[in-house]
Amino acid sequence: MSNREALTDRTNASSDNSRILFSSCKGETHTVRAGFKQLSRRLRTLYRTDTLESKDDFTLKSLSNAAAVVFGNPQQKFTAAEFETLKQYVGDGGSILVLSSEGGEARSNSNINYLIEEFGINVNSDSVIRLSHDKYLHPKEALIVDGILNRDIAFSLKGNARAEHNTRLSGSKPRPGVKEQFDGRGAAFVYARGATLTVQKPSVPFLATGQVAYPMHRPIGALWQGQAGGKLAVMGSVAMFDDKWLDSEDNSKIMDWLFRWLKQGSQMQLDLHDANEPNVLEPQHLPDTEVLAEAFRGCLQEGDPMPEDWRTLVDADLFSINNNMVPEAMALYDKLEVKKHALTLIHPQFEAPLPPCSLLCSPQPSGNRPLLPWSCLTLMNASLLTMYAAWTVAVLLAAHAWSLG
Repeated sequence: MSNREALTDRTNASSDNSRILFSSCKGETHTVRAGFKQLSRRLRTLYRTDTLESKDDFTLKSLSNAAAVVFGNPQQKFTAAEFETLKQYVGDGGSILVLSSEGGEARSNSNINYLIEEFGINVNSDSVIRLSHDKYLHPKEALIVDGILNRDIAFSLKGNARAEHNTRLSGSKPRPGVKEQFDGRGAAFVYARGATLTVQKPSVPFLATGQVAYPMHRPIGALWQGQAGGKLAVMGSVAMFDDKWLDSEDNSKIMDWLFRWLKQGSQMQLDLHDANEPNVLEPQHLPDTEVLAEAFRGCLQEGDPMPEDWRTLVDADLFSINNNMVPEAMALYDKLEVKKHALTLIHPQFEAPLPPCSLLCSPQPSGNRPLLPWSCLTLMNASLLTMYAAWTVAVLLAAHAWSLG
């Protein structure tokens, strides 16, 4: 039996609409076989999990009895016929969960935005990072503690039944008397390697980056619900529910709430005041300083208008090598009255550290023994005293030897 026949048999056999269909026919990075093993194991306690493996199974008949269809970061483009199948499936009351990753379509090479843009949701080509690190050191593994945008979700995550009220998102009005601002706390989750979303009505954001992650207060999760009961949920991080991060913080609680909301006939709804006035900021685009610094631009200072021929602005006389100054240098011989002759070498004269030694007075012979007057010693330099004493001793020794001989 082929995969398509087996999938058709399972589809015909299921009549309780409790089947979760994981797509793997669009090159998804996360499937029940890789990345979503723990997620599939947990969902089996309440749902039946199946896999959409072949593109031939991508038909409305295969999707009709599924409670939800999950796309775990598709890497291939959808065809126009597949988009029409998904639109018809949602229009008939089906639910779709789209999980993306950082970089959006620019990195995944998918065109899933073409589908979700019709519902007011778009996955941006950016990445969410945390500015300060506490438990998780990688900046793209952002721990968000104030990212819940709806108080009813926080009550539901804590086990409060306030979120079980039978009202719809689309076409509703805020409840009177609810004017206090929700601070976004109630559940902490790890938003790993995800992107931000652009959400417009009729869709509603339900998760945001909070105050610590950057960009601040930007949507990272959005919901849409139609009049016929069809639902669409988009998350900017597929890694938030994978095997590595599902048990981190309150990620599993958010996953449980999301699949309960996607289930057909579920009464899980949002607080309408927070849904109509979410605590999110408009995107602010910052210039790329590195690219601007490397790009050549003209000076911002006002000046003369540019001539038609820009080469006239180049002054080649400022820096040049020529013989224009030689005549003026030759004329200096006559002005300074210097003879014109070839240059000769000037012999250097090295200065001695001390002047040559010479006696200030000559010895006066007395008989056969030469004697020096002691008065001459007072006229000698102190530096010559040692030399003079040595010379005197030598003379005395010579005279004594002569007398003995």
